[in-house]
Amino acid sequence: MDFIDRVRELAARAEKLITRVQTEEATKNSLIMPFINQVLGYNVFDPAEVLPEFTTDVGTKKGEKVDYAIFKDDKPIMLFECKSCGTDLDKEHASQLYRYFSVSEARFGVLTNGIVYRFYSDLEQPNKMDTKPFFEFNLLDFEEPLVEELKKFSKSAFDLEEIRSTASELKYTREIKKILAEEWNSPSDDFVRFFASRVYPRLRTQAVIQHFTTITKSAFHQFVTERIKDRLKSALAQEAATSGKAQQEPVPEPQKAAVQTGDITTTDEEVQAYYIVKSVLREVVDPKRVFMRDAKIYCAILLDDNNRKPICRLYLSAPRKHLGLFDEQKNEERVPIQDLDDIYKYAERLKTTPTYYARA
Repeated sequence: MDFIDRVRELAARAEKLITRVQTEEATKNSLIMPFINQVLGYNVFDPAEVLPEFTTDVGTKKGEKVDYAIFKDDKPIMLFECKSCGTDLDKEHASQLYRYFSVSEARFGVLTNGIVYRFYSDLEQPNKMDTKPFFEFNLLDFEEPLVEELKKFSKSAFDLEEIRSTASELKYTREIKKILAEEWNSPSDDFVRFFASRVYPRLRTQAVIQHFTTITKSAFHQFVTERIKDRLKSALAQEAATSGKAQQEPVPEPQKAAVQTGDITTTDEEVQAYYIVKSVLREVVDPKRVFMRDAKIYCAILLDDNNRKPICRLYLSAPRKHLGLFDEQKNEERVPIQDLDDIYKYAERLKTTPTYYARA
């Protein structure tokens, strides 16, 4: 089984267990030990590899224990501090982990609640754990590039120097993405002033900044949306360029749908909408599992090409366009959309839908 398959398997299991696991001990047994054992590949039953309740005297404090220490060549390489499932890690300060890190040979510390795993190192000062993690992995919300970063911590791939060489880049990339997310939702005055100074030559009073806040937010959103649309158009063009091979080779599933069958015709708009939904869902499921199946009244987007696993329905042929969304009982709610960009407004609901079928 590939590394990413092991991650997906544990993620599916975690979705089913998350409401039942209430205590720290249950979190360790049900989620964290399987993560260390099945995903990272360290034998939790071998104390030479995984030592629970690892003890190191810290100054005047004697007998304190960190939950797990991972060993390689008889030396600790990672320390795990565990919290109960559901704990908000933003409110935890990893104090024990911080103290142990400074007196241990381990160069990585992990704070986790069984779902979110935050990896720390000493990038800013030697032997002093950073206050912010350089890498975070959410078992229920991950993308493939993050899986590749997580794989570096597995037993078969662990290389201290290689991880530390990319840790700094990961840390600052994560921080910049966080800032961009904050600016996306609520542009700061400094962010607005930067752009206003490039396009508005007059005195930039507070009233001007307030006016430009709305303009900057709108421009930011439009820019990102247009870039996504360009990527989708490029993908469509590439697939269209290869469609001439249809007689010799199997036709890719978007083109297979985009033909006239009887009195059903799949439009370019429906194909573009399909790619939008597919791009949204790639954060939670393998894009290869997302299919389009057209019908007379609507165009269905399905998981695993299975009618019993509807993700959404597209009603784009009528003058008033609608997007059909499903709840856990497969009840459909039709919401009006002005254009295809409005699909992004329902990204979170779309990403939630595949999780219903994982629980079944």
